Amino acid sequence: MLDIKLLREEPDKVKEGIQKKGVNSALVDEFLVLDGKWRTLTKEIDDLRAEQKKLGEAKKIDEAKALKEGLKIKEEELNGLERERDEILQKFPNLPLDDVPVGKDESENKVIRTWGEPTKFDFEPKDHLALGETLGIIDTKRASEVAGTRFSYLKGDAALLEFALVQFGFSVLTNETTLREIAEKAGHGHSQSANPFIPVIPPQMIRPEVYQKMARLEPKEERYYIPSDDIYLIGSAEHTLGPLHMDETIPEEKLPIRYVGFSTSFRRESGSYGKDTRGILRMHQFDKLEMESFTTPEHAVVEQDFFVAIQEYLMQALKIPYQVVAICTGDMGAPDARQIDIEAWMPGENKYRETHTADYMGDYQARRLNTKMRRKHGGIEFVHMNDATAIAMSRTPIAIIENYQTADGKIRVPEVLQKYLGKDIIG
Repeated sequence: MLDIKLLREEPDKVKEGIQKKGVNSALVDEFLVLDGKWRTLTKEIDDLRAEQKKLGEAKKIDEAKALKEGLKIKEEELNGLERERDEILQKFPNLPLDDVPVGKDESENKVIRTWGEPTKFDFEPKDHLALGETLGIIDTKRASEVAGTRFSYLKGDAALLEFALVQFGFSVLTNETTLREIAEKAGHGHSQSANPFIPVIPPQMIRPEVYQKMARLEPKEERYYIPSDDIYLIGSAEHTLGPLHMDETIPEEKLPIRYVGFSTSFRRESGSYGKDTRGILRMHQFDKLEMESFTTPEHAVVEQDFFVAIQEYLMQALKIPYQVVAICTGDMGAPDARQIDIEAWMPGENKYRETHTADYMGDYQARRLNTKMRRKHGGIEFVHMNDATAIAMSRTPIAIIENYQTADGKIRVPEVLQKYLGKDIIG
């Protein structure tokens, strides 16, 4: 949610920002008209309450009673204005940072840097599904008979590969020494805290009102809803990690607070009909390690850069070629102030595909969640929030299977995962 003070004092700035995200700037004027009426009525009510108090003190009971009836009507009118104003306020997306590329869709995203060269083979590489079916470790045919399309069975070494990745991810994110090394390599040095991430297995269901506060309920057609319990299945772990400090005020000295959550994610993928239907790239159900943090405003952008540095560390340790991409204003999420993706090289498709996202929210979500911080000097303000993929358990395994395939249809295991998987080759 945007700061009302910003809307009142810098409406042109807000108009410019939301236009970049494809939202009509007339929304600002609509809000300000209602806000003006609200402010005028609020003053009238305050004046009437003061007059009512004076009448009570003067023991003019009949006049005070008559005034009370008129006051009640105005208060009901004010409540209606507040609801209407708040409904409009909820429609505002976050404003993009100045360094975010302006564009209408994904075609205008910008590659920031690349790491590694696309994997070359002296044979015709297969995609992950062909390899997985031959090895008997991925079964989408039987899953479709049981649950429908966009589901799969991961069996044998594919299942073990997922949990090897989970253990690897936790080993990095909970290690203060490793995190400090990542920060220093990224150029942040002592300016970046090395507070380790707290492991969490979060709820995989969320109440509608909390989902709305996270600004992640829309588009509803992408969400799985259970009417009998009035509850949604989460689309990612950050949806229930973000509300962990809802309605709390955190002492500044405790920040940053970082969490890494492991959960199953549920997505209807209603907007991707006919897209990526082969294999396990775009599933209705998949597991994921997700990072979430709460920071002071002055460290929040650096925190996002740190999250990206962690993502790159994980990908480089796995030795998977990738590119880092700045997402443009027209392709980023409504609550995002800046979004950076990592796309891994997928030999089966002969192109890069998104495997990681890092979202910086500013105080947009914190305002909706009422998550604040208390400064050491005593001031109160909203925290800033970041979330990011650590490892998506459908897409990262795809990148491993396709980049580490051998001519005889086997899959080499990345060195950093061998101790968790207990072998160096699958097949």
